[in-house]
Amino acid sequence: MADLPRELTLYVQSKKAVTSFYHAQTPVAEPLGTTIVAGAASPSGDSGAVGDSPVYFLSDDQSRCVALAEDLAGRRGYRVKVVDVARVGRIERLVAEHLRGVQTFPVLISAVGHRLEGNAQFTEEALAAMMPTELRSVRAFTYLKIRGGDLDKLRRMLETFPEVKELHFLTGDWDILVVLEFPPSTTNKRVVLDFVTDRIRSIPEVLDTSTIVPEYTISKFPSAH
Repeated sequence: MADLPRELTLYVQSKKAVTSFYHAQTPVAEPLGTTIVAGAASPSGDSGAVGDSPVYFLSDDQSRCVALAEDLAGRRGYRVKVVDVARVGRIERLVAEHLRGVQTFPVLISAVGHRLEGNAQFTEEALAAMMPTELRSVRAFTYLKIRGGDLDKLRRMLETFPEVKELHFLTGDWDILVVLEFPPSTTNKRVVLDFVTDRIRSIPEVLDTSTIVPEYTISKFPSAH
């Protein structure tokens, strides 16, 4: 299985303020691609300049997006490179392919070109989709055929098993799709099938089962970390 691209670029746009309170250093232009700590003033250069030296800062909305992206990236084994477009040269900004057509910041771009743009799009679900990860637990999918009876009672019985994570009620040849999850220590299909035959098949309402155990799983869901 090919390795997943593990680096994303997060473009932010800070604001520049002029203050006589903060004794900033003389700023030096930084090249596009420099990793800049979000929310920090941190212009660099020779010390001693005061008065109208520029101070750069991020809005709280953008800082929140950076923190959310970096937190999820750390848990999923990704790296987020933060680039402040307000602190790079104008020509460099214009030639940046990824920023063409951008209207609002921040903008998160994956190694394969997927994009989130604007504060509203920075949700845990959307970020997880940008950073898919190998599922550490073992999942399986079991189809159930059931005889007529009390579906609510059957649902409650299935929900008592910690291994049962989801129930999907179907029409067609099978009546229920059960999503099962086991600890990473579960290394073979026999453990899964033993659970299905010993626990689920023992329920009187269950007539037949068919189980699929994937060989490899990648998840975009936030809980998969």
